[in-house]
Amino acid sequence: MSRLNVGCGRSPLEGWVNLDSVALPGVDIVVDLESCATTPLPFSENSVEEFLLSHVLEHIRQVLELMQELWRIAKPDAKMLVRVPYGASDDAYEDPTHVRQFFSGSFGYFSQPFYWRADYGYRGDWQPERITLLVKQTEHEGMTPQAIVDRVMTLRNVAKEMVVELRCIKPIREPRRELQTPPAINVELV
Repeated sequence: MSRLNVGCGRSPLEGWVNLDSVALPGVDIVVDLESCATTPLPFSENSVEEFLLSHVLEHIRQVLELMQELWRIAKPDAKMLVRVPYGASDDAYEDPTHVRQFFSGSFGYFSQPFYWRADYGYRGDWQPERITLLVKQTEHEGMTPQAIVDRVMTLRNVAKEMVVELRCIKPIREPRRELQTPPAINVELV
């Protein structure tokens, strides 16, 4: 097994192992993504080379436990693609099943270097490599990418969604501030 569609819901993918908490059509494995701290996912260590989490993480209360468990089953340099509503958008708040919001700086906390100040017991290491902010073309046409990013950082409902590319780092890095590497931030007009 090399590709895992985590929280696939009603969007299973051909050629992927489709995992969800509900036995919907196309779901290959039913698991509780909230119980990863006590019940490991049914995969061996270093067995997955690609992950897709499309509109999943905002529903997970124990997100560090899930990301640590996904790190356990990831091969070194495994790729992860995450799609979430941008935290300052109405989409992040309107759905009553959303339990958390994500911003461009949130994904650094899935890497060890961000824990140089405090140890919360998280032992995964995912390096965020690229963040793409999806913004409305009609409202931002002609603006520079930096001007759009500045608007995203200060105003609500500019970015509706983020697409984040992460890479699994094994062995785990030390929790040292100087090892932090910021991801590239791109803007996509949609």
